[in-house]
Amino acid sequence: MIISPSVYSMHYENFKEEIAILNKNADWIHFDVMDGHFVPNITFGPMILKAFRRSSDLLLDVHLMVDDPEYYANSFGKAGADAITFHYEVFNNLDDCLKLIDKIHAMYMKAGISIKPGTPVETIFPLLHKVDICLLMSVEPGFGGQSFMEESLDRAKAISEYKKNNDLNFILEIDGGVNDLNAHRILQSGVQALVAGSFIFEGNMENNFARLRKCE
Repeated sequence: MIISPSVYSMHYENFKEEIAILNKNADWIHFDVMDGHFVPNITFGPMILKAFRRSSDLLLDVHLMVDDPEYYANSFGKAGADAITFHYEVFNNLDDCLKLIDKIHAMYMKAGISIKPGTPVETIFPLLHKVDICLLMSVEPGFGGQSFMEESLDRAKAISEYKKNNDLNFILEIDGGVNDLNAHRILQSGVQALVAGSFIFEGNMENNFARLRKCE
């Protein structure tokens, strides 16, 4: 199990203390990048990621919820990102997605594809042989603190089955409403990486990590 806390929910006034806890307990650090167009919210730019790069050796896992993922992939790559995931829905075109995947790989980063809850999982099957990460959204992207969509379990199982049947090696990641009450069922569906924001950062972070680890 990979735990990738979303720093969208981090308390930045306590950055020094919380990054120390992340470095001790997390596997990856997840960055939800929003531009106010693809989704209605706006988060942070590459300068924030640079601060994390100086403070952590963990894999920096960037999730682009933006209209121009090629521009942002380049900017965040220069800032120190290790993995860039973008949304299929930006292009709605397999060829354009494949071109960007190749460009991300050419920048020596892992490449990922993500889909919203309403996009059929079969849509991205032709891309899965090229990616390192498949990020399944289990809430509508754009806001933290939403409840997990239970139908995401069947969607994860379908992707996991396709992965197994085709001998693929990407990491199946899920983002949205993950907590210690649903993590075990999520992992049973074939998911390997859990993005958790509100659950990790609200309350005692060390205890929250431990509660999530017990679900493995």
